Amino acid sequence: MPWRGWDEDQPRHEGRVQVCEDRKGGERKGGSMTPRERYREALTFGKPDKVPLQPGGPRESTLEAWHRQGLPEGRDYYEVLLEVLGIEPEPTKTPRVSLGVSFRMIPEFEEKVLEHKDGHYLVQDWSGAIVEISDQYDFSYLRSAKDFVTRKWHKFPVESREDWEEMKKRYDPRSPGRFPEDFEERCRILKDRDYVVGIGFNGPFWQLREWLGFEGLCTMMVDDPDFVLEMVEFWTEFVYRTLEPILDRVELDYVMISEDMAYKNHSMISPDMVRKFLFPAYKRWVPAIKESGCPVVSLDSDGYIGELIPLWIEVGINCCTPVEVAAGNDIVEYRRLYGKKMAFTGGIDKRAIAKGGKAMEEEVMRVVLPLLEDGGYIPGCDHGVPPDISWPNFVEYSRLLAKLTGWL
Repeated sequence: MPWRGWDEDQPRHEGRVQVCEDRKGGERKGGSMTPRERYREALTFGKPDKVPLQPGGPRESTLEAWHRQGLPEGRDYYEVLLEVLGIEPEPTKTPRVSLGVSFRMIPEFEEKVLEHKDGHYLVQDWSGAIVEISDQYDFSYLRSAKDFVTRKWHKFPVESREDWEEMKKRYDPRSPGRFPEDFEERCRILKDRDYVVGIGFNGPFWQLREWLGFEGLCTMMVDDPDFVLEMVEFWTEFVYRTLEPILDRVELDYVMISEDMAYKNHSMISPDMVRKFLFPAYKRWVPAIKESGCPVVSLDSDGYIGELIPLWIEVGINCCTPVEVAAGNDIVEYRRLYGKKMAFTGGIDKRAIAKGGKAMEEEVMRVVLPLLEDGGYIPGCDHGVPPDISWPNFVEYSRLLAKLTGWL
């Protein structure tokens, strides 16, 4: 499987649509690449036979809109997309299994409604935070990417030293349930796989924000930096010790570190703070990940990342996503500045995709063509696909991507 109209004869595309033609003829001797080989080649500036087709993932409200617009009910959107585009799914030759390892707290807090008033729930979520959401939603929307849900944070689980000591007990790398009972068997199967496997976990900024809240974390960085560093050290060691058994047994294709550490136009903290509070974790994790044979260490941060990319490069992070255009990011300019030091996924303006037609086409061509020429890029929507991107426009956009990346 590729792993998750326009008119070729228009004069402005002459000499440019050759990207997809080159890829069609770029299959290695003896047959096409496996999804795993293709992914690695694409993000390490190699020569993939095709570039993975990852147009973007819809949320629940998007799928509801798409069902009204022609996507059949009860079908996986990506399977239908491939059928519509006329692309044959790629079967995997080895059984698909996941690692099944959890980096979350064990045990989790009890999820419960504390108050229901004026169309809102006040709830305690599984992380111990007290959160307010619309009563249109339930607990499952609080800590997942099921949909675009606004929430208001009232209280966070760590407000004192005593809270911190209790919280640490929930992060034992060897807690029952952290690794599946058949972990060794899963690792054995994954050694000879032909599909992409990676893992993701929270970076120190994201995780401390879960414990302290955004304002609480930023205030503590100034008022009690030693306490922040203590928490960072704890999280760094927990992740490292949870990673170790995985890296010893399986050669991953990517590791995704979630941070979300930027607003529109600026980072949430200064470069000096990044170096002081976050670098210790990155410098512990990244070398171990790469030494295990994993080629891609990616960082996921919404917002404007222009101030952060050179810092990530400094510690060996070599890929980032989703590169949101509305936040002020320009993926083409980043490639000019940083060359092959940083690969990207995403980067196509969701607003242009929603408009469809010429606006969509111009944005895709602006971004995709120069980056595919260099490599180190898997094109896609610059965040979750929102409901204002219609199913017909998504298909139109995906068809263009499929042509440029060699699938059509």
